[in-house]
Formats: sequence, structure tokens, C-alpha cells
Amino acid sequence: MKREKKLKLMFWISTALLALFILPGIFFAGSEMALEGTKHLGLPMWFHWELSIGKFIGGLILVLPFIPARVKEWAYVAFGIDFISATIALVAVDGFVPMSFFPMITFVLLIISYVTFHKLREKATV
Repeated sequence: MKREKKLKLMFWISTALLALFILPGIFFAGSEMALEGTKHLGLPMWFHWELSIGKFIGGLILVLPFIPARVKEWAYVAFGIDFISATIALVAVDGFVPMSFFPMITFVLLIISYVTFHKLREKATV
């Protein structure tokens, strides 16, 4: 039972940190800093808006407990692709500077959330 509590704690801490990073982004999507970041990477504005809305929806999917596990699985995949792609884009444009690897921090949180999510599901089905 103690291990299950530890897993739940790890899951909710990692998922809450992800949510705190992802969900508020929708409120700043139109900010000058966000728009300039998109331009800096050479990405089209339509992609900026699509990604902003998609990340908000994906963040909700990860934290809402009534969302089916299969849907959550796809949200994890989408965020994994997003964080890896962001790192590649930043390295391609800015080079190997520390800030280029910031998306990898969120990627590590995503992996912790994903692994603990599945371990908790395994415990629930046994």
C-alpha cells in the first residue's frame, strides 16, 4: 500500500507541474513574447495558434480523471512529440545553448507522469 501512495504522489506531482507549465499558456498565446518566439523559430502564425489550442486541450486531457486512458495515451504521445520537436527547433535556430534544452525538462516530467500513470493502472487492474 505504501508503494501505491508513493506512485500516486509521483504521478500527481509530475502531472500537476506539467499542467502548471502547459495550461496557463493559452492565456499568453497572444502576448508579444509568444508571438515573437514563433517568428524567431520561423514558424507560421497559424501553427502557433493551432499548437496553443492543442496544448491547452491536451493539458486538460492529462489532468481530468474521467478522460479515458486511451485518450490520455494519445495526449502523452502528442506532448512527447511537441517537447522533442521544440528542442530540435531551438537547437537548429539558436545552437547548443542551455535554453535550447528547456523543453527536455518538461519531457522528463512527462515521462515520469506517463510511467506512474501506467503503473497505477496496472495496480488497479490486478
